[in-house]
Amino acid sequence: MSDKKVTPSEFEELLKTGNAFKDFAFLTSNGAAPGSYCGLSKYDFLAGINALDSIETSSNSLEQLHQFTEKNKGRWMFGFLTYDLKNEIEDLSSRHTDKLNFPVLHFFVPQIVLTSQAGVLKIIDQQALTIDEFKADDVELRQMNRSRPLELTPRFTDGEYLAAVSHLKNYLQHGDIYEVTFCQEFYNDAAEINPFETFIKLGIKSRAPMSCFYKKDNHHIISSSPERFLCKRGNKIYSQPIKGTAARSASAEEDDYIKEQLLQNEKERAENMMIVDLVRNDLSRIAEPGSVKVDELLGLYSFKTVHQLISTISCSVAPDTSFSDILKATFPMGSMTGAPKISAMKLIDEYEKTKRGAFSGSVGYIDPDGDFDFNVIIRTILYNAQRKYLSVQAGGAITIKSDAGSEYEESLLKAKAMIDVLG
Repeated sequence: MSDKKVTPSEFEELLKTGNAFKDFAFLTSNGAAPGSYCGLSKYDFLAGINALDSIETSSNSLEQLHQFTEKNKGRWMFGFLTYDLKNEIEDLSSRHTDKLNFPVLHFFVPQIVLTSQAGVLKIIDQQALTIDEFKADDVELRQMNRSRPLELTPRFTDGEYLAAVSHLKNYLQHGDIYEVTFCQEFYNDAAEINPFETFIKLGIKSRAPMSCFYKKDNHHIISSSPERFLCKRGNKIYSQPIKGTAARSASAEEDDYIKEQLLQNEKERAENMMIVDLVRNDLSRIAEPGSVKVDELLGLYSFKTVHQLISTISCSVAPDTSFSDILKATFPMGSMTGAPKISAMKLIDEYEKTKRGAFSGSVGYIDPDGDFDFNVIIRTILYNAQRKYLSVQAGGAITIKSDAGSEYEESLLKAKAMIDVLG
């Protein structure tokens, strides 16, 4: 192993080099949200560069993924799952046009893996089976050149959005569902951006702890997600759903007041607790008996632009429980569907106007020990460079107490950071 410093410019060059390959992933915790929420993160950041082996599916996805992960046990793997995997897990479909055209899932074994832990950067060559260790010298991604500004068009008019929420509330009033996550799209179908530079700008703006940049050929996931879907540490599985959002204020006094109001908000608390129950039920399908527990209920965490209510649920699993088995029991994440899950997903497809694709899917890694960490693809720019189609989707949980106008404003708040970066 070599003992030397890596400067920010050298680090930046490593990532630029990685971005030149067809397959490239960069995951970062951004040093945000300390404490139990982000305490699960093993790494400051990870990167996977160039595929030694890969899988891309459009059907029979979980079985193919199982075979791929079994074949590559003991190696680093990076990958994404799209929301449309639900159609294989349950008897569901998606009727909307797909403008982005992401595969159902994609995973790859990178040749080069970059890891950073407590300021120590390791460069792992999985082909040559070598590890070089460096001391990182204040590594931070810096602002880069600007892409050309874009305007995004909403898929819903204000009136259409309000009407859709009104229809969904009818189902709530009749007891068909208890909660449904309803989203809208903002898009540009002639977009020309530099994806990695856009990711750097978005990261500087939001500093979210489950952020990622993922490139597969012309498909790009540019994410400032704050939410963890699933994490495995040893035989323990953790899920950390987010429900409850409030905008931050520049005034410290007003910001404290906003936090207190969010904590006391009956609707936001109910949203979060309904999803906690759903996650507990999902995890119980693969958990060892009696091991499902709520580690933290309604934790309040503050990010650069928003406050969030986050709960942590965990369980223990048997050693032979596969990654695909865990996904089959838990995907898609309840925070992006509602409850009951299948009924909510049917209504999502009926009332949303866009096929979600990678949005409300997941990006993450599996390490050589079999541990993994996957986010929820929210607060994200999705981009197909070949088609020049760019998409931002955002929304919120509709409950019986939802006000349609407030829900519309919340969807704009969640999309704001991406819209600002692009514009």
